Amino acid sequence: MKRKFLIILLILTGWKATSQELNCVVFINHAEIGVSNKKLFETMQNDIFEFMNNTKWTNAAYKTHERIDCSITINILEALSATNFKGSLQLQVSRPVYNSTYSTSILNFNDNDISFTYQEFQPLVYNETAFESNLVSLLTFYAYTILGYQADTFGYKGGENFFKLAESVMIVAQQGGGIGWNRVDGNYTRFQLNENLLSPVYEPYRRAMYEYHILGLDRMVDDTRGAKEAISKSVAGLQNLYNDRPNTFLIRVFMDTKSDEIVDIFSDGPRIDTSRLKEVLSNIYPSFDEKWKEIKI
Repeated sequence: MKRKFLIILLILTGWKATSQELNCVVFINHAEIGVSNKKLFETMQNDIFEFMNNTKWTNAAYKTHERIDCSITINILEALSATNFKGSLQLQVSRPVYNSTYSTSILNFNDNDISFTYQEFQPLVYNETAFESNLVSLLTFYAYTILGYQADTFGYKGGENFFKLAESVMIVAQQGGGIGWNRVDGNYTRFQLNENLLSPVYEPYRRAMYEYHILGLDRMVDDTRGAKEAISKSVAGLQNLYNDRPNTFLIRVFMDTKSDEIVDIFSDGPRIDTSRLKEVLSNIYPSFDEKWKEIKI
């Protein structure tokens, strides 16, 4: 009986030590191309799910409840052949707020121009030093980006190494000639996202992400007023970034992710002086002025 218990304990301990990091929901939307071979996209969806959730991305031990909640939606907009596709990718990442049941969105990013080859039943395998496929590069790049974003909300620049790993994926992927991996591919690309995250110029964004979560949301249950003041201060800190880079991509990313939550936080509960917050929000992101009007002063 003792031997049986020991075996079970070792199995459970081993499982915990190697548990993967991501809890990723995957959805393939192929409605735009109206293909008859729906089984292909079911297999694609399952293969991507397995790749994201069963790959060990770090050396850290994650318990099941510690896995990072995220979702990837791939919209297939064009079938160039039976195995070549173009479309977009929507990435959403969230993390729990300390001492509560609330989960907060930390990244909502739309990659509007992806292209990849998918061969049914061909394994998805990542090679650190050689380009294998654009699909594998995309998924690996976003896996490290997910890990980086989560780490940035728990420690100032905590995701630095993960963003550098994503950069390494990007550099290797440039060999494949896909769109979105190079500076010349335009604005709002994965290249621009990664470059901005690693640039000292955009440090105020990463500081805002850290302070917003650790000093703000994670204190909301214990000290609501103090948490609101910290969140307001963290958002106001983006003004300096706006002053230096008025059209910075990362402010758009921040607002796509956090605007609704900011309105919810400051439209209810204990009041604080939000006049400075509203001024900054209207200044750095005037396209959401209708939203900012809901914030109570």
